[in-house]
Formats: sequence, C-alpha cells, structure tokens
Amino acid sequence: MAKPTLSNRCRIVLIAPDLPSVDDCVRKVEDALAGGDVASLILPIANRDSASLQKLGEALVPIAQGRNVAVLVEGDTQVAGRIKADGVHLEEGAAVLREQIESLNGRMMVGAGGIKTRDEALEAGEAGPDYVFFGRFGYDTKPEAHSRNLKLAEWWSEMIALPCVVLGGSDPASALTVAETGADFVALSAALFSGANGTPGQAVAAINALLDESAPRFED
Repeated sequence: MAKPTLSNRCRIVLIAPDLPSVDDCVRKVEDALAGGDVASLILPIANRDSASLQKLGEALVPIAQGRNVAVLVEGDTQVAGRIKADGVHLEEGAAVLREQIESLNGRMMVGAGGIKTRDEALEAGEAGPDYVFFGRFGYDTKPEAHSRNLKLAEWWSEMIALPCVVLGGSDPASALTVAETGADFVALSAALFSGANGTPGQAVAAINALLDESAPRFED
C-alpha cells in the first residue's frame, strides 16, 4: 500500500463488515465505495469459511478494482490468488510474514497486522511489508480509536517511512483523530456499516469531507 498521493492526507481503508449474508455485505460495501475516495478494501475472515470468503471476494474484487480500490484478503493467500485480489493481510507474526513475503516475491501486496507493541512493529517492518496495521478487526465498537493504536501510530509516523494503517472507532470523528497522529490510512468498519451514521456511502462522503477540511497534509 503506497503512501497516499490522491489527497496528500490520511485516506480511508474499508474493513468489510461481518454479516451472515454475502449479498448483504456486498451491497453495503458497494454503497460505501460509491460514497467517495477509498484507498483499499480488506476482507477479514471473521466468521467466514474459505468458501464464503471466496464468494465475497469474487463479488467485490471487480467492483472495488473498477474504482481503483485495492482489495486485500486476511490470512488466505490461496483465496486471494483465486479471486485476483491485490494482496493479503497477515497477523501471524514476523516470521510468517517474512516467509510469505519471500514466497509471494512481489506478486501481491502484503500487510502486517496483529501488532501490539513497538518491538512487534519494528520486527514486522523489518520483514518488508507494504504497510503495518495497528488495531484488531472487530474492535471498533467504541466511538474513539484505541489509545494504544494512536500512540503507536504517532511514534511510527515520526520514525518510519513505511505506511501505517490505524483502526478508527465507531464515531466518524475518530478518523480525524487517527489522521492527526500522522497515520497514512484510517481503517473503518463500524463507523460506516452500523447504520448509526447514515448509509455507508453517506458516512464515507462525510468522513472524506472532514478529512479534506481538517486533516494534516503530508510533505511532498
């Protein structure tokens, strides 16, 4: 995941919602993608088996890629390959991360998640992923982003050029708080798909407007 260039500020990463119905998930994500600028879409395993994860990806990859939105699959390189996703998101630690990066040899983007400490972040970064991710899928039920993730992002952004993604909270305003750490991307799910902030498309549009107005800009 390259440094943001479109808006020269923190951009949105969508985390697909954990819904029993693949069709419902596709409708919600498609609506969110229609709402405005989105950098990428991550398909988490959540409660899905490989078959339903693949079915979801088969429906969403052409929709997202048609809008120049990269698609990454959590933890399953085989599904990612079958659906022609842009990459994989891995949370198994630095050793597995390094092994998968070497195995894929540049054929896919690789993101590093499951990071809780500075040491883990540095170990992951040394493996050479395309980004590091601070936060855990499904843990965005509180309005604000987790303070630990914000502190990690602020430290990382000051020290390391490799892009970082930070999980926001359920309140759209948490996207701006994440942006103020210097993070390159804010990952959102509950803020978009809970229904509390309008339709997914309306929420994406409102968050982009907030970031356009108030988010710090990156240096060229």
